[in-house]
Amino acid sequence: MPLSLPAPLRALLPRRWRAKTPRVAVLRLDGVIGAVSPFRAGLSISGLAGSLERAFTMPDIAAVALIINSPGGSPAQSHLIHTRIRALAAEKNLPVLAFVEDVAASGGYMIACAADEIIADPMSLVGSIGVVSAGFGFDRLIERIGVERRVHTQGEAKGMLDPFRPEDPADVARLKVIQADVQALFTSLVSGRRPKLAPNGENLFTGAVWTGRQAVPLGLVDALGDARSTLRSRFGDKVELVLVAEKKGSLVARLLRRAGPGGTASGVAGEVLAAIEDRAAFARYGL
Repeated sequence: MPLSLPAPLRALLPRRWRAKTPRVAVLRLDGVIGAVSPFRAGLSISGLAGSLERAFTMPDIAAVALIINSPGGSPAQSHLIHTRIRALAAEKNLPVLAFVEDVAASGGYMIACAADEIIADPMSLVGSIGVVSAGFGFDRLIERIGVERRVHTQGEAKGMLDPFRPEDPADVARLKVIQADVQALFTSLVSGRRPKLAPNGENLFTGAVWTGRQAVPLGLVDALGDARSTLRSRFGDKVELVLVAEKKGSLVARLLRRAGPGGTASGVAGEVLAAIEDRAAFARYGL
């Protein structure tokens, strides 16, 4: 028979003696997807595999909640994370709910589509179902300062899109073919996971974004709300929200990573550059 005790003492009892309280595993997915810099890793399947496993294997849980705040990033890592979530959900027969905070765009939205339901704040930004490749061209700069570029390859495409050479139309055409294939896969995934899409004459696959409030009638999200209120409404006021913390490694290892191979100065510089890149990804959406 469950004992009526204060929560800290009740937690020390064997689970069979405790009152049955609904539990939901909560996992935050925050940041750019893929490698941000040599000094900072973004969201990736290797970094999240353990956290996802712990979330889905937690005892006596009723659901898994994903709190997403990501502007996207690597298509491959986004797809790998999406696939792992779906595999674990099927294996453990657990519902998955995704809650969007500031943004779930591009790869962030792909991950959100792994959930059975997507709930967003009215002011969240969602969508950006498209593919982008960005870079810089330095060929005029090195010519101006008198630097000669020397590249020797086997295979005519090995130097594709070299930023130190003038842009080759054939390279751009090849890139467009690759982008079109990735876009087709992305579009198919969203259409399959979001069967109630209602474009209302809009093309939802142009890379555009919508607010959470705009996204509901389009079928891109299911409802408006936040994690705490929604989960309490679904599972009762006494629902236990169990945050699954990401393992960061030892303090020494983190300090060494920050210091970098060239010492503390290069580590700090790397952190600054990574922070700028991270900030730029969110800034695309006015965040």
